[in-house]
Amino acid sequence: MASIKPLGDRVLIQADVAEEVTSSGLYIPDTAKEKPQQGTVIAVGPGKVENGTKVDMTVSEGDKVLYGKYAGTEVTIDGNEYLIMRESDIVGILS
Repeated sequence: MASIKPLGDRVLIQADVAEEVTSSGLYIPDTAKEKPQQGTVIAVGPGKVENGTKVDMTVSEGDKVLYGKYAGTEVTIDGNEYLIMRESDIVGILS
């Protein structure tokens, strides 16, 4: 099993599963599904350095987050799909 540790201010996210049924009960085909915009933080980098000062990460492992529609880079590790993105691409933490 491979593991990954994001560098700098990057975050590894496992996206939530896209909805397969609408609220009215209609099934959505794979070609029409919206790309999910929320997921769970799996791993967090150490943070970044700005002007000689270390800036800690705001998010932590296990947080449910909301991110931009086209944010991040898709990667596949051991058959599971993840997103790697900068912390600045995260819009908010869901509670």
